[in-house]
Amino acid sequence: MSTAVQEARRGAIRKPPQVEVLRQVLPAPERYRNPIGRYKVVRSADCMSCGQCVKLCPHGVHEKPPGYRFTLRPHDHLCIGPDCAKTDHYCVDRCPRHALSLLRNPTADVLGDPRWSSDLILATWYEAETGHAPQGGLEYRQGESGGGFDRLRFRFPEQPPREVARPSGSRRDPADRATEIDTSLDLNRRNDGRPQVHIDIPVYGGGMSFGSVSIHAILAKARAAVAWNSFTCTGEGGYPDRLAPYDDHVITQVATGLFGVREETIQRVRMVEFKYAQGAKPGLGGHLLGDKNTPDVARMREAIAGNALFSPFPFHSVYSIEDHKKHIDWIKEINPRALVSTKVSTPADVDMVAVGSYHAGTHIVHLDGSYGGTGAAPDIAKKNIAMPIEYAIPKVHRFLVAEGLRDGIVVMASGGLRCAHDVLKAIALGADGAVIGTAEMVAMGCTRCGNCESGRGCPRGIATTDRELIQLMSVEWATQRLINMHNAWREQIVDALRRFGMKSIRELRGRTDCLSYLERRDERERAYA
Repeated sequence: MSTAVQEARRGAIRKPPQVEVLRQVLPAPERYRNPIGRYKVVRSADCMSCGQCVKLCPHGVHEKPPGYRFTLRPHDHLCIGPDCAKTDHYCVDRCPRHALSLLRNPTADVLGDPRWSSDLILATWYEAETGHAPQGGLEYRQGESGGGFDRLRFRFPEQPPREVARPSGSRRDPADRATEIDTSLDLNRRNDGRPQVHIDIPVYGGGMSFGSVSIHAILAKARAAVAWNSFTCTGEGGYPDRLAPYDDHVITQVATGLFGVREETIQRVRMVEFKYAQGAKPGLGGHLLGDKNTPDVARMREAIAGNALFSPFPFHSVYSIEDHKKHIDWIKEINPRALVSTKVSTPADVDMVAVGSYHAGTHIVHLDGSYGGTGAAPDIAKKNIAMPIEYAIPKVHRFLVAEGLRDGIVVMASGGLRCAHDVLKAIALGADGAVIGTAEMVAMGCTRCGNCESGRGCPRGIATTDRELIQLMSVEWATQRLINMHNAWREQIVDALRRFGMKSIRELRGRTDCLSYLERRDERERAYA
């Protein structure tokens, strides 16, 4: 074997300088002229542009720039609606000409679906724009599905523990409060001599391949991962050259189709993920329809442009845990500094799969439940095959504990985790952290229209391979939106841990006693009232 090959196998490959992205919350307003909000603030012709509403509103709904004679059109999407009527700065009542009125926005009423409700989409947009949770008017903690995580609530103590209690009415800067509670996660618990990989938040980005989403979306996810010292995953579409400056925060995926898989790309990263199945369509492999397989995508995947691409199920070289171990050993030999993650769906024996993966040598078992948001899965498969993630997590957690293996492996959960409270619930059920995908797309402006499988179907330039449509979204803007969303989520995670009196996110793992399951709809409606 040549010296060059030996050095490559030791991971000593030449890498471009790694890019640094600042972790700071900056305004990232919607890129469209008329953002959608829950409410509409109507200004009639009686308005005399006195500026009283501008002075009153603390949310930035009203604006009158210096030198302007007239007040600008209200920024409806920032309005908190009827909640504002309880305050002394309600513009509708305080307008001297009674020129303002408040209405529900009919566009918002038809947005979303039961799992990704209109409120949840609008709240995610708000978080991505401002970096903080909505102050009122939007439900950002749950959807309207009536099942799954939407039936789980936290049992917060009526009085916060003494060491974290604050005087009534006191407020402290969220950044200061966040430093007191540890939200970080170590991803190597095997003590196998391989490097420790540490992330600052218990969340990283799931696999979205080049072809399923635009290169701008992929780069924005990678840049946000750098800012938050976390990860993003390439999916099974290969490793775009433009990701090279972010290598240390990228997970490269080895899926059954082996599209774009090369030793050189495996050697670049600190984590490699084997994808055996996807929760939205277990047993069916991957899909990329022909009109998304553009020449650029085909070149990356070493395929023929215009042809639909299907990944087989399963790996035809893996039919046992021993075969799985050979795959993991292969990765470990090619890249001695990489950790290995195993992504599996949630069959009835998912607990046995997790234990087998541990004995095969994996560092992370990634459970992908049935609520995943893939746009390419056949409708008949979605939510009809895999086990819901809220059942799979405690099943795996309890079995690993019983086998004495729980502290030797990291369990990450995905498949329908939409918000910070879903992440917290998954951890309370027994996971160590969460992997998200759809939430990132919503933060970048996704409306959940369901046209992901079409090459020119995404009206916002996110899930598209069309060279013209991808220009609708800049990498810098999308990066800031993702940074802001993660900041809002971390603030909510820190707040929940403080209410429990916990100093670390690790203390919440497996604490099902912190959760309650609501049996009746009236209980669900009252729980967050």
